[in-house]
Amino acid sequence: MIKLKITAVLALAIASAVIVAIGEATPAKTIDLASKEGLGEYLVDQDGMTLYYFAEDVPESENSSCGDTCIQYWPPFHTGQIIIPLRLSSFDFDTIYRDDGAAQTTYRGWPLYYYINDYNPGDVRGQGMGDVWFAAGPDLMP
Repeated sequence: MIKLKITAVLALAIASAVIVAIGEATPAKTIDLASKEGLGEYLVDQDGMTLYYFAEDVPESENSSCGDTCIQYWPPFHTGQIIIPLRLSSFDFDTIYRDDGAAQTTYRGWPLYYYINDYNPGDVRGQGMGDVWFAAGPDLMP
């Protein structure tokens, strides 16, 4: 009887450890890297959508130069929890608060944006748009 109880307790302990281990699986990245020939590595969100920076923004100013009309085409990107691949540094990411009070994630001080005409993961239709919009990435920042 005692041996049966010890076996049952041991089985429960192993099952609990497995459940905890599964619960601690690596969470999905909220910011990741993608790569495209001719462009190199660039930042994408958890769904693979390209993240851009606006050359008219002033890095480290904690402001966005993309106002009400601009954000109709270039919506601000924000993630509450930054989970990144090891090749990136968490020190490069921060959050600013726009004039409208909305939070926006920054990379190396540059606010990050989406482009509304990127419909699918991997699209980079905004790259070079107006000579002021560019895909953000480790080797792509000014």
